[in-house]
Amino acid sequence: MNIRRFIIPSRCIRDGYASLDGDLFKHIVRVLRMNTGDILTLVDERGDEHLGVIDQIAREWIAIKIIHSESIGGAERLTPQLTICQAIPKGEKIDLILQKGTELGVHEFWIFGGLRSVVRVGEQQLTSKLERWNRISAEASRQCGRLTIPVVSWFPTFIEATEAAQHELRLLLSEKEHNLTLRDILAEKSSLPVSALVAIGPEGGFEPQEVNHFVLHGFTAVSLGKRILRTETAAIAIAAILQYTWQEI
Repeated sequence: MNIRRFIIPSRCIRDGYASLDGDLFKHIVRVLRMNTGDILTLVDERGDEHLGVIDQIAREWIAIKIIHSESIGGAERLTPQLTICQAIPKGEKIDLILQKGTELGVHEFWIFGGLRSVVRVGEQQLTSKLERWNRISAEASRQCGRLTIPVVSWFPTFIEATEAAQHELRLLLSEKEHNLTLRDILAEKSSLPVSALVAIGPEGGFEPQEVNHFVLHGFTAVSLGKRILRTETAAIAIAAILQYTWQEI
């Protein structure tokens, strides 16, 4: 029997049941036309797999009774967990970064307000934007067959982002760095880091005070080469390079 698999946030599961609404509800009930008694598999962002049966279908939500749960995310956790720390860019570029970064195995995304970021996110917009960003990463995970969902978080400024960084390897992409390249840094490492965080500026790059603050918090400024990449290209390129280096692709 072919059991359908769906990626969900772990917060949807409580007291032995998963409650799903929104796009997941529409996909399961209206598109796939699944009904009560149908069996399915749910995978959350932690890599835990839950076998369940549809118990109740309401007008806008569905309740799934969890039959069995087990952790299957071990293999994915063996590789370095990559975080993209992205100063928010203009337009829909962040959508592309989230989609392609998810496909390339990024573990989580930190979006922050850079000094040169044109886009500003107010408190009234934050909840809806975070919901949308996390929905994009969840949908990208489902489409590419990932077992986990990258979590998208928001930091108002570079200060909060740098002070939250506890990653073993911390890099900052800088077009003004001409001596130290990513190749140099990776060649120095005799073993894989447990975790890595890469900070990427918005259009126009980082201000000097941002670079200084990142460096003071353990970041190393590196260059990706002679070409100046767009911010969305840089995020995709660094994710692909690191995953190739770590033999993930």
